Amino acid sequence: MECTFRQETGYSCIARRHNSLSSTNRLFAFGFIAVISMVIALAFAWLGAWLILPFAGIELLVIFFVARHIERHAQDYERLTIVGEIVAMEVVDAGHVERREFNRRWAQVICERDGSRLALRSHGHEVVFGRHLTGDERLAMARTLRQQLRT
Repeated sequence: MECTFRQETGYSCIARRHNSLSSTNRLFAFGFIAVISMVIALAFAWLGAWLILPFAGIELLVIFFVARHIERHAQDYERLTIVGEIVAMEVVDAGHVERREFNRRWAQVICERDGSRLALRSHGHEVVFGRHLTGDERLAMARTLRQQLRT
């Protein structure tokens, strides 16, 4: 979570996914797993257990879909900006961008006691924030947001 406050630009916070591997490294890791799996399957097929090949194919298909899902969501983020009387939320999920603006005086911070959910609500509209944060980070973010909305 990256939060900044500047007098001229206001308050801004960005929550991103925690990606331990770059796109290239993810491709290499999944490719390595696929090659090792296929080598083992071919060795067993050569020894006469040819029925392992369809299962290895299914395994590679699952690995492909997992890799594709991870890659599609690698750049997801949520941005909350407070400038003047406007609270702007931007949520990017698999390339789909959703923007919502609230009036600062009407916005309410909704947070569960255990930090499992954090959202902003105003006039019947609610936007969830902090999908990529831990429960403790959501609780800290809720305190900070309440403070920023009051000032």
